Amino acid sequence: MAYRQSEAVQLTFIRPLQFGTGAFVLLLAIYFGVVSLISGMDFALEQFATFWYFIVPLALGFGIQVGLYTYLKNLVGQHGASGKVVAVSGTTSTAAMVSCCAHYLTNILPILGVTGILAVVAEYQVELFWLGLAFNVAGILYVASKVVQATKEHKKCEINS
Repeated sequence: MAYRQSEAVQLTFIRPLQFGTGAFVLLLAIYFGVVSLISGMDFALEQFATFWYFIVPLALGFGIQVGLYTYLKNLVGQHGASGKVVAVSGTTSTAAMVSCCAHYLTNILPILGVTGILAVVAEYQVELFWLGLAFNVAGILYVASKVVQATKEHKKCEINS
């Protein structure tokens, strides 16, 4: 019995925390990898020092969404529910990566004729950070609402069992 409770605690809390932390670290690694590859590690560190208050919340928001999604998936799957599991789209991570990294591509893509688009991205970098944060908040609220809904339905099922 104690083993089952330990396994349930791991599925309920530890696994979502692990996946969320992993997603947070992965997004930061992608940021540093892309920017370092394009402009060098010194530039990446300089940009991170300048915009850490946007970059960290973007990565943290993505990690929270992944953690909530993992919790929801475990809640629904653990109890045999046959309902649809909410899929978190890549919109938030894409918006975050665009706002973090796309303006750096002006260093390597001018020969492809996209300099104008990338110049606009570079010009509106802070606005794109805010857009990424807005997508994060929207994603967190959406997945959290599905977690609340699934938790209520699960409790109803336990009462009826």
